[in-house]
Amino acid sequence: MNNYSFVNIEFLYLLVIPIAILIWYIINNKRNTTKILFSNTSSLEIKKTLKQRLRHLPYLIKIIACILLIIALARPQSSINWEESTTEGIDIVLAMDISGSMLAQDLKPDRLEASKNVALDFIRKRRNDRVGLVIFSGESFTQCPLTTDHQVLINLFKDVKSGMVDDGTAIGMGLATAVNRLKDSEAISKVIILLTDGVNNSGMVPPLTAAEIAQKFGIRVYTIGVGTEGFAPYPFQTPFGIQYQDVEVKIDEKTLQDIATLTDGKYFRATNNSSLKEIYKDIDKLEKSKIEVTEFHKRTEEFLIFALSALVLILLNFILKITYLKQIP
Repeated sequence: MNNYSFVNIEFLYLLVIPIAILIWYIINNKRNTTKILFSNTSSLEIKKTLKQRLRHLPYLIKIIACILLIIALARPQSSINWEESTTEGIDIVLAMDISGSMLAQDLKPDRLEASKNVALDFIRKRRNDRVGLVIFSGESFTQCPLTTDHQVLINLFKDVKSGMVDDGTAIGMGLATAVNRLKDSEAISKVIILLTDGVNNSGMVPPLTAAEIAQKFGIRVYTIGVGTEGFAPYPFQTPFGIQYQDVEVKIDEKTLQDIATLTDGKYFRATNNSSLKEIYKDIDKLEKSKIEVTEFHKRTEEFLIFALSALVLILLNFILKITYLKQIP
């Protein structure tokens, strides 16, 4: 959108002069009009010629030309402003534990669903980033590769449930699979958010070995230990259906801390739903996409059109006065 401004705006005060002269001319012309009274005008047919109708035109042209010249002296300018933004997104892989212990109900409705809900909100906020999903239990696999189509990722995430693979907690395998998804990435920042509630007891890759590989590829790992302090209600299948029993919460916090430290990340502990939400908010603040905004300004001088218009009117006035509207002394 064009914006208009004046460099010498003080010249616009001079517009009072031609406007005042025009008003004076109109008033003075009415005073000098000669009136002739007739008793009966039915026999008189007075028709004004075109020349008579245009007798005030030269004066009006001079007033308009004067106004245009004053505007030209004020130097009107038009300006256009626009912005160009460049966004460099981050590549993020969520590595989530889906082992049977994630069904514990110290988080509501359980650890897995609470983790999924918070992660889904996190994904919706990362509009400029590619996000992928790795899930692990006794084994690990990629549920969704890195994508900017977050709706597809969200739909695949909603389908995640415990029991999709053999039970266990293969933290090292989950981390290694996530690293494999990011190792060829050219993003300015590569991040893994690893969430688990237990101790590594499955898989062929030790967690710290996977962390060393992540470090070599410049991948930062944020680790989250999910579970309350002390005991938590775990579901058990019995002949009478599923029953819950309080079991001691065991999270290998030292390993999770070592993974985060080695990869220049950070370790978090989520003991309830609200703390889990705060953790994802903190990670969201720590990992920001790079957005560069360049502003452009273009100014164009507009006085020439006013000056040329005034010149044309002055020339027109001169031609009329020596031709059609020429006054005979």
